[in-house]
Amino acid sequence: MHKAGFVNIVGNPNVGKSTLMNQLVGERISIATFKAQTTRHRIMGIVNTPEMQIVFSDTPGVLKPNYKLQESMLAFSESALQDADVLLYVTDVVENPEKNMDFLAKVQKLDMPVLLLINKIDELTGGNAQLAAIVEKWHALLPKAEILPISAKNKFGVDMLLKRIQELLPESPAYFDKDQLTDKPARFFVSEIIREKILLYYDKEIPYSVEVAVERFKEDDKHIHINAIIYVERDSQKGIIIGHQGVALKKVSTEARKSLEKFFAKPIFLEIFVKVDKDWRSSEKELNHFGYNPE
Repeated sequence: MHKAGFVNIVGNPNVGKSTLMNQLVGERISIATFKAQTTRHRIMGIVNTPEMQIVFSDTPGVLKPNYKLQESMLAFSESALQDADVLLYVTDVVENPEKNMDFLAKVQKLDMPVLLLINKIDELTGGNAQLAAIVEKWHALLPKAEILPISAKNKFGVDMLLKRIQELLPESPAYFDKDQLTDKPARFFVSEIIREKILLYYDKEIPYSVEVAVERFKEDDKHIHINAIIYVERDSQKGIIIGHQGVALKKVSTEARKSLEKFFAKPIFLEIFVKVDKDWRSSEKELNHFGYNPE
């Protein structure tokens, strides 16, 4: 008897969805930083054992869109409500349960099993009484959901969650090859790792105005040669990304190369260029080019 199914992770920004995804898959698939709106795509991570295959999807945080890029991000999140065998709705101990009620109303109507995960319980200051109050609020909003307290960062409750997911999975043959880890190509992870460094090292609007495209990815037995372009919306942003005498861009390149070498387990030759693509976040054509419009 083999089980297989799609387990989709949804929730508001900055509640720890990507950290949870990485813990569940056991690999670093999704960017996980302290900044909100880190995930922009729907990213698949696959867990295989002889008896089962779990196809996890990490999704962008649910938000009210202000421009076309955010509309595409919301579409990725809403699509995750349509094709799941099990839905993981992630919240945390400080989030207002009534935030984004429009999206929550769609979750309330679902027939599939919903596991409501209260993340970051390691940050609770009021002990069991505080946790019980949070559980009660969420139970009132999603009465059919199973509620599980977890700490994705500390891996508390993650094994129990995996066991419960396995119980809920339908009987099915595998959907993907058993040695497959994700549906994304290598170039995708190059651009995500570079974008992660930008999220970490730049402030304010800069990280959210940036897109990364890989122009060249050439691999041989010993090395990988990569050319990437950082796109920004303004000339002033280009100057900030490069920094005085190129120092800022050099730091991003160095840190990205180190992470890429760890990810691919090979020496990396990395060249990064910066170009202006005016208002790309609001351009349907550019969003299509960067792969943001869900099928």
